[in-house]
Amino acid sequence: MLRTDSADLSRVDPRGTPGLPKLDKAVDPKAWSRAQVERLGTLLGGLQERLFARAKAGVDRRRLLLVLQATDCAGKDGTVRSVVGAMNPLGMQIRAFGPPNDVERQHHFLWRVAAALPPAGYVGVFNRSHYEDVLVPRVRRLVPKDVWRRRYEEINAFEQAQVADGLILVKVMLHISFREQADRLRARLDDPTKRWKFSAADLDDRDRWAEYQRAYGDMVARCSAAAPWYVVPADRKWYRNWAVANLLLAHLDEARLSYPEVDLDLDELRARLAGQANTR
Repeated sequence: MLRTDSADLSRVDPRGTPGLPKLDKAVDPKAWSRAQVERLGTLLGGLQERLFARAKAGVDRRRLLLVLQATDCAGKDGTVRSVVGAMNPLGMQIRAFGPPNDVERQHHFLWRVAAALPPAGYVGVFNRSHYEDVLVPRVRRLVPKDVWRRRYEEINAFEQAQVADGLILVKVMLHISFREQADRLRARLDDPTKRWKFSAADLDDRDRWAEYQRAYGDMVARCSAAAPWYVVPADRKWYRNWAVANLLLAHLDEARLSYPEVDLDLDELRARLAGQANTR
Protein backbone atom coordinates (compact mmCIF):
# COMPACT_ATOMS: atom_id res chain seq x y z
CA MET A 1 0.00 0.00 0.00
CA LEU A 2 1.37 3.42 -0.82
CA ARG A 3 0.40 6.64 0.92
CA THR A 4 0.64 9.17 -1.85
CA ASP A 5 -0.38 12.54 -3.18
CA SER A 6 1.21 11.95 -6.58
CA ALA A 7 -0.84 12.28 -9.74
CA ASP A 8 1.35 9.75 -11.55
CA LEU A 9 -0.30 6.38 -10.94
CA SER A 10 2.12 4.72 -13.34
CA ARG A 11 4.57 4.73 -10.42
CA VAL A 12 2.41 2.14 -8.67
CA ASP A 13 2.69 -1.43 -9.95
CA PRO A 14 -0.83 -2.96 -9.83
CA ARG A 15 0.80 -6.36 -9.15
CA GLY A 16 3.13 -5.00 -6.49
CA THR A 17 3.06 -6.02 -2.82
CA PRO A 18 4.54 -3.08 -0.87
CA GLY A 19 4.87 -3.67 2.86
CA LEU A 20 4.37 -7.42 2.57
CA PRO A 21 6.66 -9.49 4.82
CA LYS A 22 8.92 -11.94 3.02
CA LEU A 23 7.13 -15.27 2.67
CA ASP A 24 8.80 -18.65 2.42
CA LYS A 25 8.53 -20.12 -1.07
CA ALA A 26 6.60 -23.07 0.34
CA VAL A 27 3.88 -20.78 1.69
CA ASP A 28 0.71 -20.36 -0.35
CA PRO A 29 0.20 -16.57 -0.30
CA LYS A 30 -3.57 -16.87 -0.73
CA ALA A 31 -3.94 -19.21 2.24
CA TRP A 32 -1.54 -17.07 4.26
CA SER A 33 -3.56 -13.94 3.46
CA ARG A 34 -6.86 -15.60 4.45
CA ALA A 35 -5.39 -16.56 7.82
CA GLN A 36 -3.91 -13.11 8.32
CA VAL A 37 -7.12 -11.31 7.40
CA GLU A 38 -9.06 -13.54 9.80
CA ARG A 39 -6.59 -12.69 12.58
CA LEU A 40 -6.71 -9.00 11.74
CA GLY A 41 -10.50 -9.16 11.61
CA THR A 42 -10.57 -10.32 15.23
CA LEU A 43 -8.42 -7.35 16.23
CA LEU A 44 -10.56 -4.98 14.18
CA GLY A 45 -13.71 -6.32 15.79
CA GLY A 46 -12.33 -5.63 19.26
CA LEU A 47 -11.36 -2.06 18.39
CA GLN A 48 -14.70 -1.47 16.71
CA GLU A 49 -16.46 -2.57 19.89
CA ARG A 50 -14.46 -0.04 21.93
CA LEU A 51 -15.31 2.71 19.44
CA PHE A 52 -19.00 1.83 19.68
CA ALA A 53 -18.92 1.54 23.49
CA ARG A 54 -17.29 4.93 23.91
CA ALA A 55 -19.95 6.61 21.79
CA LYS A 56 -22.77 4.80 23.59
CA ALA A 57 -21.33 5.98 26.92
CA GLY A 58 -21.30 9.54 25.58
CA VAL A 59 -17.56 10.06 26.08
CA ASP A 60 -16.43 10.01 22.44
CA ARG A 61 -18.02 11.01 19.15
CA ARG A 62 -15.34 9.61 16.89
CA ARG A 63 -16.27 7.34 13.99
CA LEU A 64 -14.38 5.81 11.10
CA LEU A 65 -15.14 6.02 7.39
CA LEU A 66 -13.45 3.81 4.81
CA VAL A 67 -13.77 5.28 1.31
CA LEU A 68 -13.20 2.70 -1.43
CA GLN A 69 -12.69 4.13 -4.89
CA ALA A 70 -11.68 2.15 -7.96
CA THR A 71 -12.30 1.35 -11.59
CA ASP A 72 -14.70 -1.49 -12.42
CA CYS A 73 -13.60 -4.97 -11.30
CA ALA A 74 -10.92 -3.70 -8.91
CA GLY A 75 -12.58 -5.52 -6.02
CA LYS A 76 -14.55 -3.06 -3.93
CA ASP A 77 -17.25 -5.62 -3.11
CA GLY A 78 -14.68 -8.32 -2.42
CA THR A 79 -12.78 -6.03 -0.08
CA VAL A 80 -15.94 -5.26 1.87
CA ARG A 81 -16.81 -8.96 2.19
CA SER A 82 -13.32 -10.10 3.17
CA VAL A 83 -12.17 -7.26 5.41
CA VAL A 84 -15.18 -5.43 6.80
CA GLY A 85 -17.25 -8.60 7.10
CA ALA A 86 -15.37 -9.55 10.25
CA MET A 87 -16.78 -6.59 12.17
CA ASN A 88 -20.03 -6.42 14.13
CA PRO A 89 -22.98 -5.34 11.93
CA LEU A 90 -24.40 -3.55 14.98
CA GLY A 91 -21.81 -0.80 14.61
CA MET A 92 -21.42 -0.93 10.83
CA GLN A 93 -22.91 1.16 8.04
CA ILE A 94 -22.19 0.41 4.37
CA ARG A 95 -23.33 2.61 1.49
CA ALA A 96 -22.84 2.08 -2.24
CA PHE A 97 -23.15 5.12 -4.50
CA GLY A 98 -24.32 4.83 -8.08
CA PRO A 99 -25.36 7.59 -10.48
CA PRO A 100 -27.41 10.25 -8.64
CA ASN A 101 -31.17 9.85 -8.86
CA ASP A 102 -33.65 12.61 -9.68
CA VAL A 103 -33.90 13.80 -6.07
CA GLU A 104 -30.13 13.78 -5.55
CA ARG A 105 -29.54 15.77 -8.73
CA GLN A 106 -31.62 18.59 -7.28
CA HIS A 107 -29.09 19.05 -4.46
CA HIS A 108 -25.39 19.86 -4.16
CA PHE A 109 -23.29 16.83 -5.09
CA LEU A 110 -22.14 16.41 -1.47
CA TRP A 111 -25.70 16.35 -0.11
CA ARG A 112 -26.24 12.60 -0.43
CA VAL A 113 -22.79 11.88 0.96
CA ALA A 114 -23.28 14.05 4.05
CA ALA A 115 -26.54 12.23 4.76
CA ALA A 116 -24.75 8.86 4.62
CA LEU A 117 -21.88 9.61 7.01
CA PRO A 118 -21.59 7.14 9.91
CA PRO A 119 -22.83 8.33 13.31
CA ALA A 120 -20.60 8.46 16.39
CA GLY A 121 -19.16 5.07 17.30
CA TYR A 122 -19.79 3.49 13.90
CA VAL A 123 -17.51 2.20 11.17
CA GLY A 124 -18.81 3.31 7.79
CA VAL A 125 -17.86 2.15 4.30
CA PHE A 126 -18.46 4.04 1.08
CA ASN A 127 -18.38 1.73 -1.95
CA ARG A 128 -17.70 4.50 -4.44
CA SER A 129 -18.24 7.95 -3.04
CA HIS A 130 -18.29 11.71 -3.61
CA TYR A 131 -15.16 11.19 -5.70
CA GLU A 132 -17.29 9.84 -8.52
CA ASP A 133 -18.21 13.50 -9.08
CA VAL A 134 -14.66 14.40 -10.12
CA LEU A 135 -14.24 11.26 -12.23
CA VAL A 136 -17.27 10.30 -14.32
CA PRO A 137 -18.56 13.82 -15.12
CA ARG A 138 -15.04 14.86 -16.11
CA VAL A 139 -14.24 11.90 -18.35
CA ARG A 140 -17.69 11.69 -19.93
CA ARG A 141 -17.88 15.49 -20.21
CA LEU A 142 -21.18 15.69 -18.37
CA VAL A 143 -20.38 19.06 -16.79
CA PRO A 144 -18.12 21.97 -17.79
CA LYS A 145 -14.48 21.87 -16.74
CA ASP A 146 -14.84 24.75 -14.28
CA VAL A 147 -17.56 22.79 -12.45
CA TRP A 148 -15.63 19.58 -11.81
CA ARG A 149 -12.42 21.47 -11.06
CA ARG A 150 -14.20 23.51 -8.38
CA ARG A 151 -15.29 20.30 -6.70
CA TYR A 152 -11.75 19.47 -5.53
CA GLU A 153 -11.73 22.35 -3.07
CA GLU A 154 -15.34 21.68 -2.07
CA ILE A 155 -14.38 18.10 -1.22
CA ASN A 156 -11.31 19.24 0.72
CA ALA A 157 -13.35 21.70 2.78
CA PHE A 158 -16.06 19.09 3.42
CA GLU A 159 -13.57 16.44 4.54
CA GLN A 160 -11.59 18.85 6.72
CA ALA A 161 -14.78 19.81 8.56
CA GLN A 162 -15.67 16.17 9.16
CA VAL A 163 -12.18 15.25 10.38
CA ALA A 164 -12.21 18.23 12.75
CA ASP A 165 -15.50 16.85 14.11
CA GLY A 166 -14.00 13.45 14.94
CA LEU A 167 -14.20 11.47 11.69
CA ILE A 168 -11.32 9.03 11.17
CA LEU A 169 -11.07 9.09 7.38
CA VAL A 170 -9.34 6.28 5.49
CA LYS A 171 -9.29 6.73 1.71
CA VAL A 172 -8.25 3.78 -0.44
CA MET A 173 -7.92 3.59 -4.20
CA LEU A 174 -7.77 0.02 -5.46
CA HIS A 175 -5.38 0.08 -8.42
CA ILE A 176 -5.64 -2.62 -11.10
CA SER A 177 -4.09 -2.96 -14.52
CA PHE A 178 -5.83 -2.71 -17.87
CA ARG A 179 -5.05 -6.36 -18.56
CA GLU A 180 -6.34 -7.59 -15.19
CA GLN A 181 -9.58 -5.69 -15.65
CA ALA A 182 -10.06 -7.39 -19.04
CA ASP A 183 -9.55 -10.82 -17.44
CA ARG A 184 -12.10 -10.07 -14.73
CA LEU A 185 -14.65 -8.71 -17.18
CA ARG A 186 -14.19 -11.80 -19.35
CA ALA A 187 -14.74 -13.99 -16.30
CA ARG A 188 -18.02 -12.20 -15.64
CA LEU A 189 -19.20 -12.92 -19.16
CA ASP A 190 -18.21 -16.59 -18.83
CA ASP A 191 -20.00 -17.08 -15.50
CA PRO A 192 -23.84 -17.09 -15.68
CA THR A 193 -23.99 -16.14 -11.98
CA LYS A 194 -21.88 -13.04 -12.58
CA ARG A 195 -23.30 -11.73 -15.87
CA TRP A 196 -25.79 -9.51 -14.04
CA LYS A 197 -22.79 -7.39 -12.98
CA PHE A 198 -21.75 -6.75 -16.57
CA SER A 199 -22.72 -3.62 -18.47
CA ALA A 200 -21.77 -2.45 -21.94
CA ALA A 201 -20.88 0.84 -20.25
CA ASP A 202 -17.93 -1.00 -18.66
CA LEU A 203 -16.43 -1.36 -22.12
CA ASP A 204 -17.18 2.26 -22.93
CA ASP A 205 -15.17 3.26 -19.88
CA ARG A 206 -12.31 0.96 -20.93
CA ASP A 207 -12.12 2.96 -24.15
CA ARG A 208 -11.40 5.95 -21.89
CA TRP A 209 -8.87 4.15 -19.69
CA ALA A 210 -6.10 6.73 -20.08
CA GLU A 211 -8.51 9.57 -19.30
CA TYR A 212 -9.73 7.82 -16.19
CA GLN A 213 -6.17 7.20 -15.02
CA ARG A 214 -5.43 10.92 -15.34
CA ALA A 215 -8.64 11.75 -13.49
CA TYR A 216 -7.79 9.32 -10.69
CA GLY A 217 -4.30 10.77 -10.50
CA ASP A 218 -5.63 14.30 -10.14
CA MET A 219 -8.11 13.10 -7.52
CA VAL A 220 -5.26 11.68 -5.44
CA ALA A 221 -3.06 14.75 -5.92
CA ARG A 222 -5.71 17.41 -5.28
CA CYS A 223 -7.76 15.84 -2.50
CA SER A 224 -5.33 14.85 0.24
CA ALA A 225 -5.74 17.93 2.44
CA ALA A 226 -7.85 16.26 5.15
CA ALA A 227 -6.58 12.70 4.83
CA PRO A 228 -4.07 11.02 2.51
CA TRP A 229 -4.93 8.60 -0.24
CA TYR A 230 -3.62 5.04 -0.05
CA VAL A 231 -3.16 3.48 -3.48
CA VAL A 232 -3.39 -0.29 -2.99
CA PRO A 233 -2.19 -2.56 -5.82
CA ALA A 234 -5.19 -4.78 -6.48
CA ASP A 235 -4.26 -7.23 -9.24
CA ARG A 236 -3.56 -9.76 -6.48
CA LYS A 237 -6.79 -10.06 -4.50
CA TRP A 238 -5.11 -11.74 -1.55
CA TYR A 239 -2.67 -8.84 -1.20
CA ARG A 240 -5.44 -6.26 -1.57
CA ASN A 241 -7.38 -7.75 1.35
CA TRP A 242 -4.31 -8.00 3.57
CA ALA A 243 -3.28 -4.40 2.81
CA VAL A 244 -6.70 -2.84 3.47
CA ALA A 245 -7.13 -4.81 6.71
CA ASN A 246 -3.77 -3.51 7.91
CA LEU A 247 -4.65 0.07 6.98
CA LEU A 248 -7.85 -0.09 9.02
CA LEU A 249 -6.06 -1.64 11.96
CA ALA A 250 -3.34 1.02 11.88
CA HIS A 251 -5.88 3.86 11.98
CA LEU A 252 -7.91 2.30 14.79
CA ASP A 253 -4.74 1.54 16.75
CA GLU A 254 -3.69 5.15 16.34
CA ALA A 255 -7.00 6.25 17.87
CA ARG A 256 -5.90 4.66 21.20
CA LEU A 257 -9.36 3.37 22.01
CA SER A 258 -10.18 2.07 25.48
CA TYR A 259 -13.40 0.90 27.03
CA PRO A 260 -15.21 3.74 28.80
CA GLU A 261 -15.38 4.03 32.56
CA VAL A 262 -18.98 3.71 33.73
CA ASP A 263 -20.54 5.02 36.93
CA LEU A 264 -22.05 1.88 38.47
CA ASP A 265 -22.37 0.78 42.10
CA LEU A 266 -21.07 -2.72 41.42
CA ASP A 267 -21.60 -4.07 44.94
CA GLU A 268 -25.23 -2.94 44.99
CA LEU A 269 -25.94 -4.30 41.53
CA ARG A 270 -24.32 -7.66 42.29
CA ALA A 271 -26.29 -7.97 45.51
CA ARG A 272 -29.52 -7.12 43.72
CA LEU A 273 -28.76 -9.68 41.02
CA ALA A 274 -28.03 -12.33 43.64
CA GLY A 275 -31.31 -11.52 45.38
CA GLN A 276 -33.24 -11.96 42.16
CA ALA A 277 -31.60 -15.34 41.61
CA ASN A 278 -32.61 -16.51 45.10
CA THR A 279 -36.28 -15.66 44.57
CA ARG A 280 -36.72 -18.13 41.72
